[in-house]
Amino acid sequence: MSYNVAVDGPAGAGKSTIARAVAERENLIYVDTGAMYRAMALFLLRSGVDLEDETQIAAKCQEAKITIRYEEGVQVVVLNGENVNGFLRTEQVGDAASRTSPVPEVRKNMMKLQKELAEENDCIMDGRDIGTRVLPDAQLKIYLTASVEIRARRRFEELAAKGEICDLAQIQADIEERDYRDMHREISPLVQAADAILVDTSSMGVEEVVERICEQIRRQKGR
Repeated sequence: MSYNVAVDGPAGAGKSTIARAVAERENLIYVDTGAMYRAMALFLLRSGVDLEDETQIAAKCQEAKITIRYEEGVQVVVLNGENVNGFLRTEQVGDAASRTSPVPEVRKNMMKLQKELAEENDCIMDGRDIGTRVLPDAQLKIYLTASVEIRARRRFEELAAKGEICDLAQIQADIEERDYRDMHREISPLVQAADAILVDTSSMGVEEVVERICEQIRRQKGR
């Protein structure tokens, strides 16, 4: 039986960074579900689909084949045969992913692949509904969060480091809007699973968070 860790939480809480580090330290496969949804959003944006029209989204998303593979130890998200890693972390794609991920057909396609990966591999998976919907039987569930102000500052610094011109107040407003949509959507809203461990990263460094999660894994595995 595979060993699975589910990591959920709002945008900017550090889920991907933490999950990657835990995966490397504990010899788990990291499945970045957010990147998968972003790849779908990228596909829909490129296709010119009206992001307010669920019928268009449901029909068009069937044409997107999204897979994950590792190349020299680096996770690569492949959209219809193209490595799209370099296009996934823009604000436009992130916002589009938040708008399109609640569409039932989109979620159905993504969840199928995610479940298959978890059944076949020891893995850590992060997203918005991993512990509640995708991997409800995961041996360990973590809910990562941080204040809106801290999450906005982290995102601002990340974009600034890449040389992108950005506005802190706008980033914070976008995060607040995204939080509201994620928490109030009809299908699979963002919520802490009843058996998830809450970890607030507002005043914690990455290493501290990673070690806390690794301690839980080692305790469960009796190491």
